[in-house]
Amino acid sequence: MLKIYNTLSKQKEVFRPINADKVSIYVCGMTVYDYCHMGHARVLVMFDVITRHLRRYFPNVEYVRNITDIDDKIIKRAVENKEDIYTLTNRFIDAMHEDERALGVLPPDVEPRATNAINQMFYMIKSLIEKGFAYQAHNGDVYYSVRRFKNYGKLSRRNLDELVASARIEIESAKKDPLDFVLWKMSKPSEPSWKSPWGQGRPGWHIECSAMSTHYLGNHFDIHGGGMDLAFPHHENEIAQSEGANNYTFVNTWMHVGFVNIDNEKMSKSLNNFFTIRSVLESYDGETLRYFIMSSHYRSPLNFSDNNLNKAKSSLSRLYTAIRSLNASSATTEKVSMRFDYSVRFNEALDDDFNTPIALSVLFELAKTVNSQREEDIEQANALAQLLKKLGSYIGILQMDADKFLKQGVSLSNSEVGAKITSRNKARANKDFALSDQIRDELAELGIVLEDNANGTTWRRK
Repeated sequence: MLKIYNTLSKQKEVFRPINADKVSIYVCGMTVYDYCHMGHARVLVMFDVITRHLRRYFPNVEYVRNITDIDDKIIKRAVENKEDIYTLTNRFIDAMHEDERALGVLPPDVEPRATNAINQMFYMIKSLIEKGFAYQAHNGDVYYSVRRFKNYGKLSRRNLDELVASARIEIESAKKDPLDFVLWKMSKPSEPSWKSPWGQGRPGWHIECSAMSTHYLGNHFDIHGGGMDLAFPHHENEIAQSEGANNYTFVNTWMHVGFVNIDNEKMSKSLNNFFTIRSVLESYDGETLRYFIMSSHYRSPLNFSDNNLNKAKSSLSRLYTAIRSLNASSATTEKVSMRFDYSVRFNEALDDDFNTPIALSVLFELAKTVNSQREEDIEQANALAQLLKKLGSYIGILQMDADKFLKQGVSLSNSEVGAKITSRNKARANKDFALSDQIRDELAELGIVLEDNANGTTWRRK
């Protein structure tokens, strides 16, 4: 029984889709004016895990993740680069897709861009104005009237008095109330703009997701997700817009991924302490980075450090080592003895609000059993190794050739390492143990570990 923590209710709830034959999920995607950072990586990977698991239970899961390709940051960066916004955003969309593939993230079913949804935004803004939830100010901008929506703050548990007290007073603001937020803004002469019923302008950020999500998934859908930093004000504003315009419950389940911390401080571009995905991939492979992200529960803080990434690399190597040299590809999981309940416990972990750390711990228990069965029952070891690969596939790991994974990132070629091992074996045969140890130490300095066994010597990355 799948349970998901709902930010709206602040508790885990049994997940029951609106339509038993179809699950609808929308995730706020990237604002594409720069390369994706580790916070984006966490959202990409964790909602990939979530949708993979949902697809195991439900015949049809429609996953929509948008792209914000028009906003103030994009315009500012395009001006700085002296290029048009489309050249800028297309470049970073391509880079984002490269990062996704490196992390083993499957593409969403639909990936709408804000600039292609302007008409849907017009329709929603018109509806909000007609129903008294929005107004056009004297400067031409269109604002949402927050006080008109009686349930404002229900997601973030904030009341209007607290919000007024903390609201930033804007000089010469055209708002009727400091809490109101922009739906459509008049553009400056040098800015990209669209002709609208309220004049030449461009959309506010919040209206984009309301328009795109309801266009593709309907006025009422199952799951809406994103980073924890979006819960307020972005998702709060989405609820106000969508429910005000459509008079429907907008979303049943709200999911938010926790922050990435560096030195116990939230990673942030404003603090200049962020790491891009591609800069991390210069030192670590994509599957190791994916494993690292899954090593913490998606709602908990994720502590980014070389030490934790190295631990992830070592842990993933242990799993690959367990299936190395076994005939896992041809074995069948049906041959796994009934005394092993790894599948049950793995699924129970993911059913409990997608608890990937517990699921990974089950894989390690399974890997330990694989190793113990090598000597006792090779057929059972092969079947268990196949089960390990199968369960790994559910969360997007252990799909590489084990030998290839364990040897990647080494400066010497396979033949060069092979030659070193041959020289060491000759030295051992001649009882020249000093030379044998010297060769082993030289390889160790290059990050290569030699493993002697009954079938000879194998090697892997340290």
